[in-house]
Amino acid sequence: MAVPKRKTSPSRRNMRRSHHALGANSFVEDKETGEMRRPHHVDLKTGMYKGRQVLDIKED
Repeated sequence: MAVPKRKTSPSRRNMRRSHHALGANSFVEDKETGEMRRPHHVDLKTGMYKGRQVLDIKED
């Protein structure tokens, strides 16, 4: 069984975890409506994805 020879210092441990942070979400402007939406996601206001209607939107 592999056992570390020395204790990992807090500085080295935290440097290893420096890449674990979450990045900010990216948004793109929709070409049709001009609203911001996530890339590669369905536009929930119009129900469009890649120029196709994929969701039926109920109008209140």
